[in-house]
Amino acid sequence: MRKEVRENDSKGEVFNLPEMAEPVCRIRRCIWIKEGKIGWIGDAAEAAGRYPEEMVKDYGEATILPGLFDMHVHFGYYYSQPDLDNYDDYMVAYYALEQAKQSLRLGITTVRDLSCPPNLMKQLRLAGQKGYVTVPRIIHADAGICMTGGHGHQDGVEEADSPWGVRAAIRRQLRAGADWVKILTSNRGDIPEFTQEELDAAVDEAHRQGVKIAVHSGTQPSIQMCIDAGFDTIEHGTFLTEAQARQMAEKGIAWTPTITAYTYLYEQTKQMIEAGVDMDNPIAARAVHDQAFFQPAFEAYRDNFKKLYDTGVTVLAGSDMVLYKAPPLPIHQELGYMVDYGITPVEAVRTATYNAASVLGIEKETGSLKEGLAGDLLVVKGDVSKNIRALDDVLEVYLAGKTVYTV
Repeated sequence: MRKEVRENDSKGEVFNLPEMAEPVCRIRRCIWIKEGKIGWIGDAAEAAGRYPEEMVKDYGEATILPGLFDMHVHFGYYYSQPDLDNYDDYMVAYYALEQAKQSLRLGITTVRDLSCPPNLMKQLRLAGQKGYVTVPRIIHADAGICMTGGHGHQDGVEEADSPWGVRAAIRRQLRAGADWVKILTSNRGDIPEFTQEELDAAVDEAHRQGVKIAVHSGTQPSIQMCIDAGFDTIEHGTFLTEAQARQMAEKGIAWTPTITAYTYLYEQTKQMIEAGVDMDNPIAARAVHDQAFFQPAFEAYRDNFKKLYDTGVTVLAGSDMVLYKAPPLPIHQELGYMVDYGITPVEAVRTATYNAASVLGIEKETGSLKEGLAGDLLVVKGDVSKNIRALDDVLEVYLAGKTVYTV
């Protein structure tokens, strides 16, 4: 029998776990949580002796994992909503809060927000700390930075030019409370947006101030420029080569592929084209144009992901889903694609747990099931080590030892 022994007065909690052949998630038979942290992990028989007065709950055939990370979210991205005129500062804040709630329903207990309206994530996190709302752990990069007229400028990203202009923008965002820096230097074409000098200055300024820096880069030669500059994470890296992935592994640069976002766009535009396109309709005409990018992007992830993973580059799970009516925060689907494309379920889970915590520098706080770490737990029905889709059947989610979602 697999059990959970819930808190009785102030004694803590014990969770029984299914045995798994691979230890990536640090899953054993029982976990005891007290004061928000994992206080003990051990055998069920020993737990019964240690905590004889605890109340017992049976999860049945279930898996308990560390709370998941989504390393590429935009909680405040409201720009794809059809009624934009309604989105003043208040409505944007409500929208971001709903995204935060949805993350907890999925078992995502930590997020890295990589561009939102200025100050939004700082204040949402503060509201959580004050107990006004319940939100996941938030690490954020404030608004992001692009060149004048560059990718994202229409969505609230700060525009900056020249090495010193980029440095000044970074300083402003750090002054406003950003934890990370986000640069955007490519869109869907092969012309890089920032120059090498600007990219080098961005990395130097962020590292000089003791913070890490992410970059939106999906095409060549932008990807190579970002590797040369020494960013900490490359977001998308859609047309990344094996040689470049090995360079990233050697330099300690992590990769957030965001497979699901590009796959979704490919599938949606494909459906529009198959349904028949009226080229006089600007939206339909744009779908035809975009398909020329989304199809090779989809194929690149499908055909190359396993080869790139095998280079040893650190892979991070991120959803980056901002489209109207699209599945919000589809991190389970992201891990599903990783498994479909050749890695094991446990390897996929690691991209959304330990790998992410390590890149964020909080691996001694969360990201594993280990004594002394935060009680951030995801309980799902079934055996995730055999079927990654078991993540879709969430039973309960804990953040710092407290239930934040239950069926």
